[in-house]
Amino acid sequence: MGKKNWLILLGAAVFICSFPMLVTKIKAVSHYVDVMVFAGIFTLVCIGLSLLIGYAGQICLAQAAFFGIGAYTSGILTTKFGLDPWIAMPAGMILCGLVAWIIGTPALRLRGHYLAMATLGFGVIVNIVLAEEVNWTGGPSGMAGIPALRIAGYKITSDLAWYYLVWGIVFCALIFCLNILHSRVGRALRAIHEEEKAAECMGVPTASYKVRVFILGAVLAAVAGSLYAHYVACINPSSFNLMWSIRFMLMVMVGGMHSIWGALVGAVLMTFVGNEWLRMFAQFEILVYGSILLAVALFLPGGIVSLASLIAMRREKKASALEDAGS
Repeated sequence: MGKKNWLILLGAAVFICSFPMLVTKIKAVSHYVDVMVFAGIFTLVCIGLSLLIGYAGQICLAQAAFFGIGAYTSGILTTKFGLDPWIAMPAGMILCGLVAWIIGTPALRLRGHYLAMATLGFGVIVNIVLAEEVNWTGGPSGMAGIPALRIAGYKITSDLAWYYLVWGIVFCALIFCLNILHSRVGRALRAIHEEEKAAECMGVPTASYKVRVFILGAVLAAVAGSLYAHYVACINPSSFNLMWSIRFMLMVMVGGMHSIWGALVGAVLMTFVGNEWLRMFAQFEILVYGSILLAVALFLPGGIVSLASLIAMRREKKASALEDAGS
């Protein structure tokens, strides 16, 4: 996985572990633990999207649909069939993986905006089904009474317990995905992103790899959806519509789509921006939100994670300019 990534992972783990101890001492921000639970859930979705867009170069507007399938699978199996949530969650993952394989096999033959339109259509269809199947999903009113997760017989109810559970799963997903990216598969995905035809000529099974990464992204979204359903205990189709797919894509873009760490940074930052920091602007919230996104797109096209490298490059240019002037 590389020494650099291990160091970043260690630093991130230290921050995540110490975060609750820092914010709970200050009453005004003590609820940030709850916000970070949602940020961790969204990070899982964005990690899969980062693999698909940033590394494989495939546009996807259906991530919220897989997020919703995972959530509703857990909700239906636990409330209507009485299954244990820890059994319902893998069922949601399997279902999402199967659906992604069925949809992805023909759709990923498309490219560019055609692929975006295909995944967009799938996302809209899923949202319509969730809203119309009242007997199973509760329709627009949603589904309530989803049971909380239990570990060793103890119900997970506190925000702090959820915080460590969600972020523990996030770090497991990060380690797994980073190992993939530093393997032969990761090199193949980068080759597909750079030039698909050239990758095919070099013997890379591009169709197979694209479908596999699409399935992996769907499975990660299903895990996030299940966690979301059991955390909030009440879900409705509005949380899994097209706007959420766009939000997930914006999170990846703001963080940096060409780095898996960008998915984490973008998800955390945009969760706080959208849920907390823009409330003070009231009716101007959407205007400020759009301005932030525009500024990042114009001045940081590589995302926030590219900021350090840009600063380093400017310092090098400045140092070389001073050396040339001195000589």
